[in-house]
Amino acid sequence: MSHDITKPWTWPEEIWRAKTNEVRAGRSLKPASWPGGARFAVALSFDSDHETFELRNGGKSYGKLSQGQFGPRAGMPRILDILERHGVKASFFMPAVAAMLSEAEVKTVAERGHELGIHSWIHETNSGLDYPTELDLTLRARDVLAKLSGTVPVGMRTASWDFSPHTLRIVREMGLLYESSLMADDEPYELLENGEPTGIVEIPVEWIRDDAVYFGMDRGASLRPYGGPEMVAGIFRRELDMAASEGGLFQVTMHPHHIGHRSRVWIIEDMIEAAKAKGGAWFATHAEIAAYCAAEAKLGQ
Repeated sequence: MSHDITKPWTWPEEIWRAKTNEVRAGRSLKPASWPGGARFAVALSFDSDHETFELRNGGKSYGKLSQGQFGPRAGMPRILDILERHGVKASFFMPAVAAMLSEAEVKTVAERGHELGIHSWIHETNSGLDYPTELDLTLRARDVLAKLSGTVPVGMRTASWDFSPHTLRIVREMGLLYESSLMADDEPYELLENGEPTGIVEIPVEWIRDDAVYFGMDRGASLRPYGGPEMVAGIFRRELDMAASEGGLFQVTMHPHHIGHRSRVWIIEDMIEAAKAKGGAWFATHAEIAAYCAAEAKLGQ
């Protein structure tokens, strides 16, 4: 018997249970302790979308393309200098097209010991793609990053965190260590597929911990910045405070063309200094955190 997908209130229980069970959070992978006796973990990440955010919409606005260009041209040097000064490693998720437009950035990120993760081909939304197309684009994106950086990525974050019905299958077929687009917890967890453990680590994100929702601007739509840097820093700081008190993970997502401006870039330094002041912070890439949590939980064994 077929069911009308436009009228979910008519679905029998087996339909909505099956839907929520397709991709779901499994056991928590929060470790009993962090490396070296650290009290909590800090995972800074940057989605280096640059021009691809507008290119995926057809590339019609040169103003928006120039806003994207600000990321590699002005934002990234400031971000990398802060990370270098504090001796902190971060994860950078780059669409392949952005990487090809900014090859020098990819090389610098890799040379300084930061992680590069898969982040689509041209910031396409996966939910509009069929399986062969999504797979092809993801494989091509991985290969571009591997060629430019010299290291094969082990994790991925979907563009706009758009996790399609095919995404988990692709992550598993590619043999990736982790994924970072879902939001079921504050702490790392194992992904389940139709109730079965996958061995894939999820490093969860959240819009609350994303600078774009506070700083985004589209003059042709209703999107407007609604919070100043002090407000955003305060939200991030409170997330950090509780992560530290719980002995867990503080993960945050930022964008060079947003956070890299003069009036905002200090937020990065503020977070790093606040975490260091607490004592016992383990600053790590998403790949390092995923590998540690997987080893502690003995995933795949």
